[in-house]
Amino acid sequence: MKKFIAIFTIGTLLFGGLTSCNDFLDREPLDQVIPGKYFTEESDLAAYTINSYPFETVNSAYGLGIFAKDNDTDNQASSDYPSFWIPGQKKVPSGEGDWTWDKIRSCNYFFDNVLPKFDSGSITGNQANVKHYIGEMYVIRAYNYYQKLVALGDFPIVTTALPDVEATLIEASKRQPRNKVARFILQDLDKAIELLLDKAPGGKNRVSKNVAYLLRARVALFEATWEKYHKGTAFVPGGPGWLGNASDIAGFNIDNEINYFLDEAMKSSKVVGDYIVNRLADNTDTPEGMNAAMASINPYYTMFCDVNMEGYDEMLMWRQFKEGLSVNNLQMELTRNGGGSGWSRGMVNSFLMRNGLPVYATGSGYDPNWEKLGVNSTLQNRDSRIMIFTKKPGDANTADMGDVNYYSASGIPAYCTIRYIYGDKGSLATTGFIIKKGKHYDSHMANDHNAGTSGGIVFRAAEALLIYMEASYEKSGNIDEIASKYWKALRRRAKVDEDFNKTIAATIMTEEAKGDFGAYSHGALISPTLYNIRRERRNELCGEAFRWDDLKRWRACDQFKTKPYRMEGILYWGSGYEAQLKDLCKVDPVDGNMSSSELSNYIVPYEKITKNNLIAAQGGFLFAPAHYLNPIGMAVFRQTASDKNDFSTSIVYQNPGWKIEGDTGAQPIE
Repeated sequence: MKKFIAIFTIGTLLFGGLTSCNDFLDREPLDQVIPGKYFTEESDLAAYTINSYPFETVNSAYGLGIFAKDNDTDNQASSDYPSFWIPGQKKVPSGEGDWTWDKIRSCNYFFDNVLPKFDSGSITGNQANVKHYIGEMYVIRAYNYYQKLVALGDFPIVTTALPDVEATLIEASKRQPRNKVARFILQDLDKAIELLLDKAPGGKNRVSKNVAYLLRARVALFEATWEKYHKGTAFVPGGPGWLGNASDIAGFNIDNEINYFLDEAMKSSKVVGDYIVNRLADNTDTPEGMNAAMASINPYYTMFCDVNMEGYDEMLMWRQFKEGLSVNNLQMELTRNGGGSGWSRGMVNSFLMRNGLPVYATGSGYDPNWEKLGVNSTLQNRDSRIMIFTKKPGDANTADMGDVNYYSASGIPAYCTIRYIYGDKGSLATTGFIIKKGKHYDSHMANDHNAGTSGGIVFRAAEALLIYMEASYEKSGNIDEIASKYWKALRRRAKVDEDFNKTIAATIMTEEAKGDFGAYSHGALISPTLYNIRRERRNELCGEAFRWDDLKRWRACDQFKTKPYRMEGILYWGSGYEAQLKDLCKVDPVDGNMSSSELSNYIVPYEKITKNNLIAAQGGFLFAPAHYLNPIGMAVFRQTASDKNDFSTSIVYQNPGWKIEGDTGAQPIE
């Protein structure tokens, strides 16, 4: 039972002692902590909370880190074969799957021990800081629960560290309807907002009040749109085939819930939106983000790669790295090669021309023949974001590019080359549109293992503008004055004509649907206005790990249940690259490194090798609706079944389209 709602000893939970407790850095556990004497000082709370941080950001692993989290969506292509898009290949796990409790129990253990001491006034130190650290833990628990909501939907709500008593743990494992889980998360964040300081002790490496507001807005928008677009299915409480207990949704009205969450998303996002709308990082639109001295010449660019992100108003929270203590290897991939990823042609084509028109629109100025000339020509006169965040042939890799001896020794080319489309799976540029967002220019970080100190994004305030825009339109069907102000600010920074109505009028949904899954919800094309709000979100947040969640909450994959989607990259066959790279190109179903011209003149990243390739066999991506949620692992049913020979007697029910049977794939959902 300990694995079910996991029980951890105090020694596995308490960390600290190696560095300042205000640095968001990796820690090693203390060997011994005496429970009775811990949580009595401000520093105890500071150390415990920061070592419980679960936030998605850059880490020490090789690869592109957070900038690869959108891989295998319509935004980015990896060098793998994603089971998500192969019905039957994503399986019910034998273990718990996402049904894990260590992080949540760590939060509850904190509250069990800290709140009584706080109420009695027995925690020493700066009391404003003590309250702040308690507020941080509410944010941490909310974030952990949000991860469960996204992955599993309905989930137990547990607010205390439970004893290792089988009957107690089984009873506590009863799943609660997802709307109650979302409301619980918002309640935790309300508590956090009451306790948190506007400016965290130690700066933006720690949670602040605006972080709580932003997370609150994110959760509310997610749940509102999930319930709206999955309405009438087993994926929402009370829908046909929903397996929850009817008594848990007495009085439930899904339309009222949707409106509640939309209102909450608007309310919380406006707090952060009004703070940041006139403080957005400046985009100077320079081809490179830094000069030869590695000083920023484009704050919008360097906000994503700076060693010190503290000075950017837009960066609400970031992770610091320090050599010799906690480092990343991000720049070894972003600087030297393609990192095993790449923007899709569909995403690139979603970026407007600077006059505010889609590339296909009459008068846009875009010439399809530019694709034959290569990436640089293809991106000309486009929204600044795709230009500055795409590494183009000829772009500088590092700041010391003039040091010939350095390059002959290290092998790092002075400039980016299109030859990166060939290489091993971890380094190739899968589509030819090479990711540059987050790239620094420091050759030391690029060349030396465990030397990366570029910071990691955790929460960025511009997200609040996008949340308000979407929530307000979903609520009223109109662009209100606040949303208009926010939208114009984002377009102005992107060097795009601020008149979004001009874009809406020129939008043809059947054209947008060719490369943007977000053009759909539940298999039908959405309105041009809503689509352009989603377009803005896609463009502004590209490479920041939002796309998977967006596609799921919008129910934006149904259109591929029977009709496959083939992702594409740059034009290769019939372009100048075909002749330029002919010595590297090999088309072969067994060990090729380039997709066949018979498939497409564009690079087809998932079909360079076609033998024993299920993506190729089915003609591209196909979707099983069960994949909107993850399956609950078999260990959960083994541990909670009243009859150990019949797992269907478990108090826990499986997610729609998944069987209570290990190693089985998704089942059809009508």
